[in-house]
Amino acid sequence: MDLATFSLNSIPEIRFGPGRTSRIAEDAFDVGNPERPIVLIVDATLQEMGIVAQMAANLEDAGADVSVFSDVAGEPKQKQVEAATELVRSKDAGLVIALGGGSAMDIGKIAATIARAPHGPADYAMQGMPLPTDTVAKICIPTTSGTGSEFSSTNILTNTAGKKVWVWGGETKPQRVILDPELTLTLPPNLTAWTGLDAFSHALESCTNVNRHPGNDFYAHHALALISATLETAVKESGNLAARADMALGSAYAGIALDNCSTAMAHNISHAMAALAPVHHGLATGLAIDTVLAWQVEQDTGPFAAAASACGLGFDASALPGWYSDFLARCGVRRELPHAFKAFSAHDLAAEMRTPETTPMRETTARNVGEADVDRFAKMMMAMA
Repeated sequence: MDLATFSLNSIPEIRFGPGRTSRIAEDAFDVGNPERPIVLIVDATLQEMGIVAQMAANLEDAGADVSVFSDVAGEPKQKQVEAATELVRSKDAGLVIALGGGSAMDIGKIAATIARAPHGPADYAMQGMPLPTDTVAKICIPTTSGTGSEFSSTNILTNTAGKKVWVWGGETKPQRVILDPELTLTLPPNLTAWTGLDAFSHALESCTNVNRHPGNDFYAHHALALISATLETAVKESGNLAARADMALGSAYAGIALDNCSTAMAHNISHAMAALAPVHHGLATGLAIDTVLAWQVEQDTGPFAAAASACGLGFDASALPGWYSDFLARCGVRRELPHAFKAFSAHDLAAEMRTPETTPMRETTARNVGEADVDRFAKMMMAMA
């Protein structure tokens, strides 16, 4: 009998509950060095909403010296990561708290990991220099239910050449993750849908690609079950705390699954799209899943059928594509790309899908992706521009 062998990556300590961030000072002094300053790395919109001021006040009332870095908007740029790193260095921080979506968490994780070394983020990208072992303690607090960055060893930034690159390593993971579904209640419907699709894609691709294994299917299938049952409600009933809580857990399980088994062709497409023009990663990946799913299930050997079962469809891979297309519609997702993509052709997208940065995601796809497939997928995607 052939039995699968596998390993599971470490999972940060998780503290879950509505309103859990009110105890941030307790977490900070538990995880970080209480004798050193704390740096908050946050989405700019959260600062405008007053969420950051309240958190900083809670920390300062407990005696902490707090600095805030809020130059976080859109996907992380190299200069943003460099600036955040310099702030953590200059403050000799004992803790970094990353609060926000995937961008804030990726920036915070990288900055905290490399701040005690003399090098910049570009030196570590694409597995350049080995990551330092002497790092600043980290807490991640996601305010969306989608990216899974709080559980991931992979941290994405756009370098000065305009290419998405990765800083990868277990050293970048936080010591603690705080999941507070109340923080997601103000997320508007479109972002709720897009970030939810991001989490769905992590779960689906991680349990159907060449890296999948039974140990990770546990997390991926639980994520699929929660997200497929809950995302529509979260989109349509923004104040539904129970739905937001299920999405927070679904995103967490999907992030764990992503960290263990990575992604596949839909992420190849979405990362290639981001190299052409600005587009929300969750939207791009969600539309890419819709583009490749029917083709993928044609040669399913069981993983897609198991994913369909997790979504409540029975053990039937052929049911997934139609259900997923309807799922997009029920969540209010329009099959349209931002106007900026009108300046590009399918040939342009296909070229980005073949770059060294995106090729690994093509190669992890369970079904072989031929050159004609790349061109066809690119054409299908750009038809939405």
